Amino acid sequence: MVANMKSSRRYPSSTDVARLAGVSQSAVSRAFNKGKSVSEETSRKVFAAAEELGYSPNFLPRMLLKHRSDLVAIVIGDSSNPFYAVAVDAFSKALQETGHQVLLASVDGGNALDGILPRLASYRVDAIVSALPVVTTAAAEAFARLRIPIVSFNTPAHNQWVASVCSDNAGGAALVADLFVERGARSFGFIGGTPSDYASGERLRGFRERLDAHGFDRIEIAMGDYLYEDAFKAAAAMAERREVPDALFCANDLMAFGALDALRRAGLRVPEDVLVAGYDDVPAAAWGSFDLTTVVHGHQAMVAAAIEILHARMAETHADPTDGGTITVPVRLVERATTRR
Repeated sequence: MVANMKSSRRYPSSTDVARLAGVSQSAVSRAFNKGKSVSEETSRKVFAAAEELGYSPNFLPRMLLKHRSDLVAIVIGDSSNPFYAVAVDAFSKALQETGHQVLLASVDGGNALDGILPRLASYRVDAIVSALPVVTTAAAEAFARLRIPIVSFNTPAHNQWVASVCSDNAGGAALVADLFVERGARSFGFIGGTPSDYASGERLRGFRERLDAHGFDRIEIAMGDYLYEDAFKAAAAMAERREVPDALFCANDLMAFGALDALRRAGLRVPEDVLVAGYDDVPAAAWGSFDLTTVVHGHQAMVAAAIEILHARMAETHADPTDGGTITVPVRLVERATTRR
């Protein structure tokens, strides 16, 4: 019985649709391909037959013919970071509006795209979008050889196939420094992502340079790996050593949440005792329990810039793109309760 059920299962084909609709198989193909010439009456018959049969087009033959899959891979790292959820949602909607399908991939045990190349290449993806960097020159050259364009967020560009869209990391951090000084802070701390992370380094650079301009040359620095738990430990350690600065800038909102909870558990008041600011403006930053001052990425502008780059790169898959480089998107600071004295 089970064997008979398995052997009888078959997906309906375009031939089945053509037979039921009373049209040619080529008419079915034209009806399912935008821009192809087909009459309204024929389209109506084809789609009615397709709905009755439960037919969906098989895109594999089209992929083999065009040498394009219309698949764009979105690669994420730590899925607990709410920034990824916002970015994936924005990119998925933008890509689907332009006729692409999204392949979501996750990198385990690492914060780089380098090791995922074989898996993505096997799916014949047309392009890759990620907030993770391509770390090594060898990996960047491998992507270029495969003609797979990459757009990464807040990471350095490598070659004409590995482009980057960055928020103004240093500029946003400078805005935080200005606000801290304006609110009366005289000692400062920074909780960064990882020592080698490009975005974290740029945010520290902008924060330090602007504080230097204000006459402050010392920053208490800790690393939180962009995680709530690690930032909680870092801030708790500052409190235990009685070395909590007047103002604490965290390289992302998730770490700022951890720092806030650690400081409050240690009996410190925010913002009366300590000013706290983050970076990203994830949805939870506006929640009443955090009400976090933070730098707004302008992720819609970043997505739009990345989509524009991808379309240009995917149109040039059989030739080198015109250039690579980095696009920098302006940011703004939104002040909330964690700095509003």
